[in-house]
Amino acid sequence: MLDAAAQRHPDRVSLIWDDELITYRQMVKQAANVAGGLKSLGFMPGDRIAFWLPNMPAYVILLLACARLGVTAVAVNTRFGAGEVADIVGRAGAKALALWPGFDGIASQDILARIDPLALPKLEMLIEMGGGAVATPGWENAPRIRFEALLDDPPMDASLAAPDMDCATFTTSGTTSAPKIVVQAHGSIARHALDVAAGFGFGPETVSLQALPLCGVFGFAQAMAVLASGGRLVMLAKFDGPLAAGLIRQWNVDSFAASDDMIQRILDAGPEPFPSLKFIGYAAFNSALDDIVERAQARGVTLRGLYGMSECMALYSVRPIDASVAERKKGGGTPVSPEARVRVVDPETGAVLPMGEAGALEVAGPSLFARYDGNPDATGAAFTEDGFFRTGDLARLEPDGAFEFLGRMGDVLRLGGFLVNPAEIEEHLQAHPSVHAAQVVAIGTPQGMRAVAFVIPSEGHDCDETALLAHCGSLARYKKPVRFVAVEAFPITESANGVKIRRTDLRRMAEALG
Repeated sequence: MLDAAAQRHPDRVSLIWDDELITYRQMVKQAANVAGGLKSLGFMPGDRIAFWLPNMPAYVILLLACARLGVTAVAVNTRFGAGEVADIVGRAGAKALALWPGFDGIASQDILARIDPLALPKLEMLIEMGGGAVATPGWENAPRIRFEALLDDPPMDASLAAPDMDCATFTTSGTTSAPKIVVQAHGSIARHALDVAAGFGFGPETVSLQALPLCGVFGFAQAMAVLASGGRLVMLAKFDGPLAAGLIRQWNVDSFAASDDMIQRILDAGPEPFPSLKFIGYAAFNSALDDIVERAQARGVTLRGLYGMSECMALYSVRPIDASVAERKKGGGTPVSPEARVRVVDPETGAVLPMGEAGALEVAGPSLFARYDGNPDATGAAFTEDGFFRTGDLARLEPDGAFEFLGRMGDVLRLGGFLVNPAEIEEHLQAHPSVHAAQVVAIGTPQGMRAVAFVIPSEGHDCDETALLAHCGSLARYKKPVRFVAVEAFPITESANGVKIRRTDLRRMAEALG
């Protein structure tokens, strides 16, 4: 797909990063060189490389090199802690870990130093970006490959990729504390990129701000669609509101996708207008920003509601650009693929519900994932007999094939723009000797959606917030609770299916804390 884009627009700029401009011809050539270098190092189709990197041209080039060689790119959230990195890289069976030691915002060398190499038995080497090598205690014997050196290797011109071959993986929350690894194939990624490009109106003149991280499916889907269309990506390694606002004006950015928190920070950067900006596709993660669409409209910025997830790809659907503010602020919209299908069913009986009635959302289409890696039971349970994916979301159908996303059917939290299973944080807290039981909910704050933990102390212990916060030091920053509240018992409801904790009551209690 991207070879074809380079053939159509060889000298058009594809990637902008600081003062560096890379054309499509250069991007594809460098990817071929890196693929040749990886092949000479012994990488073969089916191998995996973990990407623990910020947004940068090298991320895209290494991704294309892996795709050419048939190597799977394993996305690792740049905000993960040592335990999370070890878990994902280990379970994915990555042969190499690509990282930028010393990058501002990712203390990768410090985090890596806390991981025992024996916990990653399949990891054979580190691929390092950026400046000089940084010492990493415990990993002195690991072979280190400079990414820049791979750019000088003889190119691998032929592609070994096939439509049904694994291409990239992303993490998502599951029914246990460990996130599931979602596998997307070459065909699903390429088809979806072309569908998004058509559905969003991307073309060779598109200039998009890559503010969302490429390690998440939200940012990844945008990047693939813009590059498939022959447009250009203005890349931000680390998000900053004023910097993003300046780049929009400097490069005449016309569209991009972002969370409501990010949009607020861009709007707060100053009163200046954004004359080049046609629209922002936005996701509403923070309930405290429920007026963001109206406030953006007052500044002349059009926001369009979206829907997506790792299993069906982000940007699965979008609201029309010419719709009213009230409609555009709703999640969901019309699927970008003409082959996509959506339906809403009764969660108890599975019966398809009529338009306007809320129920469980099920989706189908060419962007669906291949499987949950190493988890055939979860994969089988995720699909209906006729091929629809059970999203676990609450929605209702609208006219003309559109739908409205209403929220999660379960208790998965949105923290820092990522889906997080509360069980992961709860189990971590319950490992502390002072905690008998814990329940975690999310509330909207000026800093975004944040976790609040309700704790039943162990006998003879108090709820020491300082100690519990220190205990959560190994979690990603966005997962750490902002408050720890001691309670004697959780609010519960007795039902025919057993005792259920009323999380809605806990959320009300958390919001009342101020």
